[in-house]
Amino acid sequence: MYQEIDLDKIDINEEPPIEEPDRQYYFMAKCRKWVKGFEQKNGRLPKSCVLNFGCQMNARDSEKLRGVLRAVGYVEGTEDNADFVIYNTCTVRENANTRVYGRLGQLKPVKKKNPHMMIALCGCMMQEPEVVEKLKKSYGFVDIIFGTHNIYKFAELLFTRCESERMVIDIWKDTDKIVEDLPNDRKYAFKSGVNIMFGCNNFCSYCIVPYVRGRERSRKPKAILREIERLSKDGVSEIMLLGQNVNSYGKTLDEPITFAELLTEIEKIDGIKRIRFMTSHPKDLSDELIDVMGKSKKICKHLHLPIQSGSTDILAKMNRHYTKEQYLELVRKIRAAVPDISLTTDIIVGFPGETEKDFQETMDVVRQVRYDSAFTFIYSKRTGTPAAVMENQISEDVIKERFNRLLKEIQKIAAEVCVVHEGTTQEVLVEDISGHDKTMVTGRLSNNLLVHFPGSLELIGQYVDVHLKECKGFYYLGELAGR
Repeated sequence: MYQEIDLDKIDINEEPPIEEPDRQYYFMAKCRKWVKGFEQKNGRLPKSCVLNFGCQMNARDSEKLRGVLRAVGYVEGTEDNADFVIYNTCTVRENANTRVYGRLGQLKPVKKKNPHMMIALCGCMMQEPEVVEKLKKSYGFVDIIFGTHNIYKFAELLFTRCESERMVIDIWKDTDKIVEDLPNDRKYAFKSGVNIMFGCNNFCSYCIVPYVRGRERSRKPKAILREIERLSKDGVSEIMLLGQNVNSYGKTLDEPITFAELLTEIEKIDGIKRIRFMTSHPKDLSDELIDVMGKSKKICKHLHLPIQSGSTDILAKMNRHYTKEQYLELVRKIRAAVPDISLTTDIIVGFPGETEKDFQETMDVVRQVRYDSAFTFIYSKRTGTPAAVMENQISEDVIKERFNRLLKEIQKIAAEVCVVHEGTTQEVLVEDISGHDKTMVTGRLSNNLLVHFPGSLELIGQYVDVHLKECKGFYYLGELAGR
């Protein structure tokens, strides 16, 4: 928790404060009283489960939700045994919505057997008015519905539901508000995401994000630096700076600051050993940023730079604001400044109007850049975006055939690119016990590639030198150096 506030000392009989975050701490104290009542009645503390369905921005929001729940007295549970289940939703693709409806259907009989159980829905999906109407009509057993702009109000919404025992809906269309210094419950003790901005101004023609996350707004640099300093003192050594387009950070501030300047200040913070960031939009990646990356001793040797398509014509239809040639020139500059950098990307196959020639342009970029890995997506219509109503939608058979060709090429190149580190010794941050072999641990190189090697629990969170014995395409098998 950022503010060491004793909730038991807050006078909950007074009127709630107007200013944030004091107002939310007041409602946390109110919720804590309700939790104590639950404990007296049931002989145990209530359990909560926050499930994240979306991106790393969503994951960070989920940590904040868990932080509030922990502060008011909830203990961690599972979806199967929780008294309070929260789905933090994604809506980038329509099948994500279908998935949430399916999970809700499974919860309905569970809640019928446990009337005290609560269900909350938040995140991007809740910003769609038709979704909220459907929930009100067909999923009346849901207790709390809120969106992306007012997640800081979670404690207040929770208290309102506990008091009223009715469905609470609080959706904002947009906001310019950023509330600092609220609790969060990190997944890892040694690394953390840090939001530096919210929203997006790009309006790519296939993307729903600007409509559900709102317009771009940057946090003040002092608030970001203060958060990272506190994280460092709490044992965090690796941070991931998060934003829909981190390269445009600072443009909305009263006193503008560039992303490169922010990185330079962050690098000065003691205890922070690794700095990562995502996502980078190519149109805003400046020479200043490339220069900072080249000189930095802390910025990781990895850059995720979405191309989406290699065709300049398709890029224009996507509203991406760069050409194939401009993207390749960026890659050239980056590689000149950081020769050993790992580049990854996003690619959409089958965008409306994509011809075989356009697809071959994408294949050409893949062969020229030689990505370490790529997230490849089959284009699917997203209701509410300009691309969904464009002419010349591509047939499913053609898209799948192109997708398979692209995937095969990416995998072949990635295997060739990644194998160059085989036989070397690299510094690894150990993150967890391997999910496949309990005698192994999993760590991450500076270039973001994973390595699995024999180890035990006490290595987690440590930086160790690992000899990379064998490349397995997208990951390595290794052993501790000197063993």
